[in-house]
Amino acid sequence: MAPRLADVEVGAELPSQSFTITRADLVRYAGASGDFNVIHWNERVATAVGLPDVIAHGMLTMALAGRVVTDWLDDPAALLEYGVRFTRPVIVPDDDAGAEITVSASVSAIDDDGTARIALTATFDGATVLGKAQAVVRLS
Repeated sequence: MAPRLADVEVGAELPSQSFTITRADLVRYAGASGDFNVIHWNERVATAVGLPDVIAHGMLTMALAGRVVTDWLDDPAALLEYGVRFTRPVIVPDDDAGAEITVSASVSAIDDDGTARIALTATFDGATVLGKAQAVVRLS
């Protein structure tokens, strides 16, 4: 059930979450999405095209950030819109630790129609990796 309109106010923070992405996650995501671009699994190719190392799929990063909203909603169908701009890559090292993304979010506006705008911030290694990350949700 989505949060109740009466219980949500502008500035309210959603519970932040951290997500770890490993090279094995990239392989699984490539299989599920069909995105087998070599920059997501081959360090030699990634560095040859100017990247520092293998990078996570942008859509994987976007999906993980979106979980902060859908987990808060308890009803993924209450997510009406979601968009981001990809501003920096998430570098995934070839180790067991992987890369950690931290996502925070807050209610930036509540509209008269019972919807709320959620502003998200996703960071990796101290830098924001998603720009203009925003969701529109239906409140109950």
